[in-house]
Amino acid sequence: MRLLLDECVPRTLKPDLVGHDVQHVVDMGWSSKRNGELLELMLAERFEVLLTVDQNIEFQQNLQSAGVGLVVVIARTNRLKDLRPFVPQILQALSSVTAGQLVRVGG
Repeated sequence: MRLLLDECVPRTLKPDLVGHDVQHVVDMGWSSKRNGELLELMLAERFEVLLTVDQNIEFQQNLQSAGVGLVVVIARTNRLKDLRPFVPQILQALSSVTAGQLVRVGG
């Protein structure tokens, strides 16, 4: 699966997401893009899922028409030490999320 890590997710999480083609927003040169523009760029580059900790994104965007899946991690902070325990749940969510669907993990 082609996966994009949102700007609020540390790049150091990439190696934990085995079995996926993982890129980070910063690596793509998409820093500071608004969510709507980011979703459009994702489609153009054939990304399938956005991984984020932004719990408000579902209220800011029409995910049904976005054309990508969204996995939202609900953690204490967006630091690697707080996200890493959720990696098994993230990997499980990635195995089933579909375009236009939001899956929450953690919390």
